[in-house]
Amino acid sequence: MKPKRTILCVDDNEQSLSHRKVMLETRGYRVVSFTRGEEALERFKQGGIDLVLTDMAMPGWMARDWIAAIKNLSPQTPAILVSSKVRIHDHDSEADVFLSKGMYAPADLLERVRMLLVRKRGRSVCTSSSSTTPRLGAA
Repeated sequence: MKPKRTILCVDDNEQSLSHRKVMLETRGYRVVSFTRGEEALERFKQGGIDLVLTDMAMPGWMARDWIAAIKNLSPQTPAILVSSKVRIHDHDSEADVFLSKGMYAPADLLERVRMLLVRKRGRSVCTSSSSTTPRLGAA
């Protein structure tokens, strides 16, 4: 049995957070969830996070700053940004994937999560020295 991958979910909307947590856990992922960016960042610093899934706007943080802090600590950790307030052409962050709330099916999110985790695992076992990896397209 392969070890569960741990996903850090951050959203100030508890209903959205709960929905994503259940969806991911039923697919075999371990989910650590937070409604506040500061707490989530402290948990991230403890290690063991394989992927970050975050909402754009949270009290006290904008996701682009939060993701920048994550990428500064761990550049190889994939990040998915979900928002209803920003269109793709307005999006300016280091997130690997951007999804507009209400514009993607749950299966799309799950496939993006799976692909980012495969890419991350491949990067950690790969011996090539490629410094750039193309980003997955936005939905």
